[in-house]
Amino acid sequence: MPPEPSPVQPSAGPSTTETLPPVIDQGYPRPAPIEPLPPAAQPSQPRLVEPQARALVTRLIPPNSKDRAGWAQDILTAFNTLRIAANPENFCAVIAVTEQESLFVADPPVPGLPKIVWKEIETRRTRYGIPKMLLDAALLKPSPDGRSYRDRINALRTESQMNTLYQDMISELPYGRTLLASHNPVHTGGPMQVSVAFAEAHARQRPYPYPVRDSIRSEVFSRRGGMYFGIAILLDYPAPYSEPVYRFADFNAGRYSSRNAAFQRAVSRLSGRSLDLDGDLLRYRDGRPSGERSETQRALSALTSALGMGSDEIDRDLRSEKETGFAQTRLYRRVFALADQRSGAPAPRAEIPRIDLKSPKISRKLTTEWFAKRVEWRYRNCLTRQ
Repeated sequence: MPPEPSPVQPSAGPSTTETLPPVIDQGYPRPAPIEPLPPAAQPSQPRLVEPQARALVTRLIPPNSKDRAGWAQDILTAFNTLRIAANPENFCAVIAVTEQESLFVADPPVPGLPKIVWKEIETRRTRYGIPKMLLDAALLKPSPDGRSYRDRINALRTESQMNTLYQDMISELPYGRTLLASHNPVHTGGPMQVSVAFAEAHARQRPYPYPVRDSIRSEVFSRRGGMYFGIAILLDYPAPYSEPVYRFADFNAGRYSSRNAAFQRAVSRLSGRSLDLDGDLLRYRDGRPSGERSETQRALSALTSALGMGSDEIDRDLRSEKETGFAQTRLYRRVFALADQRSGAPAPRAEIPRIDLKSPKISRKLTTEWFAKRVEWRYRNCLTRQ
């Protein structure tokens, strides 16, 4: 699972390419008790020297992965650029997500990609009233690689192929821009299934360590770019959690979603109102607050007297829900002070969001909880390879 500048949407859920047996059945020893992830970015912490770090991360990558040295180099480049501490916990967090999302395949195949693309094209053709006969004729036109667009759609296997196809169709076909510009139906890609929107926003804020061959979007579908942006969204922020499973849930559902789901739980108990514990305290449309009041806001409105805060103050603090500083707001502190007082013990400060994952790539019922716990399992197995 970033919004981070734009949150990672639930639709960016785990890839459906995982068909192998669980990692614990692949001959790895039983994992030791899990340790919490340390803070990811610790510039003052002594860093492993390059040869030690390279040897460690190479050893931690699953032994059946192809080109372990190449994967290790891409991981180290991201760690060095983002100033993330090189230690087994951080390396294993990255390795666990990558193994879950792609089994260390740089450009993982996606079952049913042609069907996904045809469905999107037909939906948009109908919406814009483009005659089917004209579109069919256009798709028979030779594309830049010599094949017709229809043949390329039917032969699609990976997201990078689809990305290249979309770019060609937008620039070459009549109606291409109307049909497809900004409407690629798959919004995540690469070996860590990172959000394209997050990558583009991140690259505007911080230097990308590689030459951009075509676009940041295209870089996401490469191994180096997919790993760099995936590591950024997973580790390049201070996560206030005692257990790594919550960071993994955040990767799937959006940064601080686990913190915010616990906040929703506390608000629900104080107000007596049932809330969806999805980690979104405001309502969003296209990655931005919609202005429509959320159920969390409505529940907080019933607590204004107990909190000693007005609705405007509450709304002001809620606007920082995707930021580190939300935990320092008066609203957050007052809600948990009341929750602790009512229960007679500290209320949980983290909870896995309750989200059903939806994506054109997902063909079975999956949840953020399933994803987070599956990645945690892989993380524990990775630590045994030190």
